[in-house]
Amino acid sequence: MRPINLIEPIAEYKWYQIQHWPILMLAFRPMFLCAAIWSVLSIALWAAMLAGVLSWRADTPATLWHAHEMIFAFAGAVATGFLLTAAQNWTNVPSVSGYKLGLLVVIWCLTRAIFFVQPNLVWLVLMGQLAFWLAAIACLSTMLLRAKSKNNYVFIFILAALCTFNSLFLLLIEQGDFALARSFSQVAVLMFMALIGVIGGRVIPFFTARGLALDTQVRSPKLDRLLLWVSLFGVAGFVLSEVFKLALNPGYLLGLAALLHITRSVLWFDYRVFTVPLLWSLHLGYALSATGLLLLAASFFNPIIAFTDALHLITLGGIGLLIIAMMARVSLGHTGRPLQVQHAISVAFIAIALAAICRAFFPSLINPHQAWLYSAALWCAGFTLFVRYYFTVLTQKRVDGRRG
Repeated sequence: MRPINLIEPIAEYKWYQIQHWPILMLAFRPMFLCAAIWSVLSIALWAAMLAGVLSWRADTPATLWHAHEMIFAFAGAVATGFLLTAAQNWTNVPSVSGYKLGLLVVIWCLTRAIFFVQPNLVWLVLMGQLAFWLAAIACLSTMLLRAKSKNNYVFIFILAALCTFNSLFLLLIEQGDFALARSFSQVAVLMFMALIGVIGGRVIPFFTARGLALDTQVRSPKLDRLLLWVSLFGVAGFVLSEVFKLALNPGYLLGLAALLHITRSVLWFDYRVFTVPLLWSLHLGYALSATGLLLLAASFFNPIIAFTDALHLITLGGIGLLIIAMMARVSLGHTGRPLQVQHAISVAFIAIALAAICRAFFPSLINPHQAWLYSAALWCAGFTLFVRYYFTVLTQKRVDGRRG
């Protein structure tokens, strides 16, 4: 009689299960969910620090932990989740899934835990972040290069730049140069604006045309290319000015980029978007990011305009609102569900927009600490609603039976 092998079937069963878990079928599922949950937890912890309820005992200033977790961890996770998912549509090459995707998520989650529980182990955080970024870049590059998708090579460059800025940020913290580290977090925000310019130029007109049943979508290829180059030169100018301390003013290029963003926002606008939450949220988020960038540029010419307040209008109103709107739309589309959101998700969009306005404008009107806490509460409320209503969407199979 053939001996019974208990180990091999169990091992095969476990790997089979992991490969077919719905949450690990495409990158948007775990990365969107983890990013949304962490955005609530990290901002709640940050608010507790601001309120004096929680103390931060580390050599690293708490403000740098907050900046890192919102820019490189939260926004970075959403960006990689979106790109690794979209690249499969662009190339018809299978994206990362199953246990490989699970490993990527585990690395991301462990790095979050290490940075909060042991914030002085910056070198370990650096290793975790590098592993995450390099794995994501390798997966994206493999797909795009295999399909020779030259039109999308720009995303490899942008992710590589974000990886570089993240690494320099952490290395500078390790060396105790907190001011320069903060500058690299600001550079990363500007690079995310360049990413928004590319992705927004593709999806917002497309989603608008589909959502309003229009015959054609607005196209502006020359404007799109000009905006990309102006944005990249603006980032370079900011680096030369703030990092290398050269005597030049990046406000000119940043202001020009902002005006180009605003021009596209006007071209894309159709008053009927106000009837579709998945559309007005995208248009409002893009408009807020453009406005924030314009104010950021103006801060180089007028000291009355606070640089950090303008930066937060970009991060909360632009990046934040665009992220939650994109996650809501992409999650429905890629799981075969109708492109309609519950009223609670519309409330979530409003909450994030108000959080941005509160953080950017209220500090000059009321006690700044109160304004920050109100903004944090609105942000947590918005993303809590997203997690509440999208947890099932992201963790269960497509409703049409297809894989993805």
